[in-house]
This record gives sequence, C-alpha cells and structure tokens, in this order.
Amino acid sequence: MFVLKRLTAAAVTFGALLAGLGVVWAGDGRPSEWQFSFQQSATPVMDEIVKFHTYLLYTITAIAGFVLVLLLIVMVRFNARSNPTPSRTTHNTWIEILWTVVPVMILVAIAIPSFKLLFLQLNVPAPDLTVKATGKQWYWTYTYPDNGKFEFDSLLVRDASKLRDDQPRLLGVDNEMVVPVNKTVRVLTTGADVIHSFAVPSFGIKIDAIPGRVNETWFKATRTGIYYGQCSELCGKDHAFMPIAVRVVGEQEFATWVEQAKQKWARDDRTPTSVAAAQQSAVR
Repeated sequence: MFVLKRLTAAAVTFGALLAGLGVVWAGDGRPSEWQFSFQQSATPVMDEIVKFHTYLLYTITAIAGFVLVLLLIVMVRFNARSNPTPSRTTHNTWIEILWTVVPVMILVAIAIPSFKLLFLQLNVPAPDLTVKATGKQWYWTYTYPDNGKFEFDSLLVRDASKLRDDQPRLLGVDNEMVVPVNKTVRVLTTGADVIHSFAVPSFGIKIDAIPGRVNETWFKATRTGIYYGQCSELCGKDHAFMPIAVRVVGEQEFATWVEQAKQKWARDDRTPTSVAAAQQSAVR
C-alpha cells in the first residue's frame, strides 16, 4: 500500500505540472510552440468550456485511478500464490446494485454541467453588435448590418515580408474583423459556395457556414487583443489558408474604426464588393 500511495502522489504531481505547463504554453489568441492545453480564454463561454474540460478530466482520471487500484489489489492479494483456494461466491446483490447505480450517478454528474454549457452556447443573449461572416473559397467577407452599408473581404497575407510584427505567418490577414471589448457580438454565418466553418478557439466558438442557410453564435470578448481562428471545415485546396483574425478594441476605438470603414468600404449594391465578384466583372 505504501508503494501505491507513492505512485498516486507522483501521478497527481505530474498531472498538476502538466496542467500548469498547459497554461504557460497556450498562446494568447493564437497557437504557440509546445502548446499543451487550450489557448487562453477570452470569453465567458470559453471560461466555462475550460472548467467543464478540467472537471471531466479529473473525473475520468479518478475513475481510472480507482480501477487501477482495484486491479493492483486483485493482482497482489488474489493471485494463485497468495490465494491458492479461491472463493466460490457469486451473485453478490450489493455489488450488482453498486455497479449499476454508481455509473448512473457519474453520468448524471457529467450531464448536468454539460447541458448547462450547451444552453450557454446556444442561447444567444441580446446582442450589442451583429457581424455577418460569409465563407468563400478561400477567404471571409464581413458585413456590419448594425453600423451602415459596408462590407470587406479578409484574405491571408501570403507574402511574409508584408506581415506586421504582431501577425503570425499563415494567420495574419489584410483586413481584420474588429469588435468592441465587453460587448455581446452575434455572429451570423453563411457560405457563398461550399460549407465552411467559423472557429475561434479563444472565444469557444465553432459554427458551420452553409450555403443557403444562416447560422448564429455569439461571444463577448473580455480582453483586448487579436484572436485567431481558421476555417475548420474541409472546403477545398486552399482550406488551410483561410484564417480568421478578430481584433478586440476599446469602445471609442471601435467607433473611430467604424467611421473609417464606412468611407473605405462603403457598399454600393450596384457594384460587386467581393474579390470573386470583381474578378467575374473584370472577365466580362
């Protein structure tokens, strides 16, 4: 038993160490080298996802540890050398009740927080801002219906020499989606050609963008910064080059950006606004 206690203590220590390293390795708004756990959370939904993941991980670890201890006890105390005359006991009523009731209780204990998290994700609160993200092969088009008639395309910066110092390779874009901090943002997604998927790990959101259908999700970023995601649905040859970049700024800075965006990307419904439409117009 002394050996078992030492092994258990070592396992707990190692698990805590890995959990701590996971926090260190997980980048702020982007993947990082040697990342072990989630990216750093920036929304209440992602906070709850991390809590549920940790709760579930420790629950499963405790169950696995309990089973391991039972197996070791059986191996030590009831092998042929230690127990040459085995017991013939069968149909233990209490054991059968326990191995039926205990798993049910475990599943209920997992289901309750799982349903609460699912409700939090799917129940979109009253939004302060709505952004429509249209997935295209292979870039995103963002529209701000609450802030005037303007929309813009967001494409990967392919030339590494043109990246800003704060932009990572294969994730930096020419035009970032900009939202205010501490505001509820409703994201409407659709696809212009094939199925795409709008996913930002630090926000805890991932939702399909399907042609002919509008899906919705939401987030409330609690910290300023740039947060990255990618299309997570296999959508063609340049699927891996379709990043998402969301810049979270202060409310005043967002208002200034909106005014600049209205002038820069003012939408004229009579003319094509997207890269694909412009190319088609040029061919004609």
